[in-house]
Amino acid sequence: MSGARPDNMPDTAMVLAAGLGKRMRPITDTLPKPLVQVAGRTLIDRALDMLEHAGVGTAVVNVHYLADQMEAHLADRVTPHVVISDERDRLMDSAGGVIRALPHLGDAPFFILNADTFWLEGTTSNLERLALAWDDATMDILLMVADTDQATGHSGSTDYRMDADGRLARDRGVAGGVIYAGAIVLNPRIFDGAGDEPQSLNTYFDAAERKGRLFGMKMDGAWITVGTPDAIAPAEAVVAAHGEQCDAG
Repeated sequence: MSGARPDNMPDTAMVLAAGLGKRMRPITDTLPKPLVQVAGRTLIDRALDMLEHAGVGTAVVNVHYLADQMEAHLADRVTPHVVISDERDRLMDSAGGVIRALPHLGDAPFFILNADTFWLEGTTSNLERLALAWDDATMDILLMVADTDQATGHSGSTDYRMDADGRLARDRGVAGGVIYAGAIVLNPRIFDGAGDEPQSLNTYFDAAERKGRLFGMKMDGAWITVGTPDAIAPAEAVVAAHGEQCDAG
């Protein structure tokens, strides 16, 4: 599926898994959202599987809601090596969770994945393609993005327009726009001076955009987001179809 490992392939990743999953109720009344299963595989394991297949060595997973269940589930995971970032005391939001975990993530660029989205690869590894597309000299943040026809479970508008060089500008609902698809490469220098407090990654996306340093990479394959109980069945249908295509090929 993929070629040689990129020389600048990140070896660490953050998986954002601490949310309350309110839209997934009643399933999440007793189960953290990352442990919801789609086609027999939990969402958190699907995220970790993608990191494993790309050769990423360490995944930091933040926990808050029903954290004991998350820790018990992840205890047996061998690859990637899982480090727990504990947010039991306070839910830190997306950027706040990353900032709290920075001592585990290192100073080099790293991946961030959402635990409630995943993708089915096309002909190439999207994480390897993100690493190949990363240019530290011109970028602060590189988002994996998708066309609307690649997405299952997405009910909103597009998020950005992307120019010929891959530079992104926020423009919701624009014709030909793209969706942020839940995977990132970024340089942690963007968090210099940030406090240990709840804050959103959108703030950092917007800051990078203002500097002309927010870029996108169009994914290859099918992107799936699972936000509500009724999104599970369509997601499983896409997984099944993808498997049939792979078997046929």
